[in-house]
Amino acid sequence: MDSVVLGGLSLVSVLSLLACSVQVLIAVILTRRYGGQSSVEDRWILLWLFYDVIVHLTLEGPFVYMSLVGTVETSEGPLAELWREYGKADSRWLVSDPTIVSIEILTVVLDSLLAVLLIHAVRKDKYYRHFVQIALSVCELYGGWMTFCPDWLLGSPHLNVSNWLYLWVYLVFFNAVWVLVPVLLLIHSWFCLKSLHTVRTDDDKNKKSM
Repeated sequence: MDSVVLGGLSLVSVLSLLACSVQVLIAVILTRRYGGQSSVEDRWILLWLFYDVIVHLTLEGPFVYMSLVGTVETSEGPLAELWREYGKADSRWLVSDPTIVSIEILTVVLDSLLAVLLIHAVRKDKYYRHFVQIALSVCELYGGWMTFCPDWLLGSPHLNVSNWLYLWVYLVFFNAVWVLVPVLLLIHSWFCLKSLHTVRTDDDKNKKSM
């Protein structure tokens, strides 16, 4: 399948990018269906959360399964092909690297649960919304750090940066998204909590002046 090239990309590359686009489309549909009553800001957050859950369950979940029963390299099927394509950029994903698999187990289980809970909290304006939002964001950032930092300390022997697709799309873009969005969510929570604290402080001052 790799021998077929479309516009400079292999067929597996094209299908992998198409699969990611379909995931985004599903997240958009879910946001329109379940986020209609939310603010514009919260609809963007819901879009990210739906996409986050979809990726964790439909891509990373199967990766964890393949890695626990064998390896991506020896597995069969469309998802194994997709992960083998990503493995061209980071070979650790092919061989059930213990650090990668450990992070992905945490991501699939804990992050997915937190994201689902946060979707509910955003839609229903729950009091614990920002606690969960901060917890999820920290977990996502921790996962990204522990995915790459151990390899960086070794001189990045498993990362392939010789190809623009592997470097800028697979390694930089797809991973930077899981850094940028959690940082933005942390900033969002910071300002929301600051506003709540300001309102409470003003109320306390008004009560004391009465």
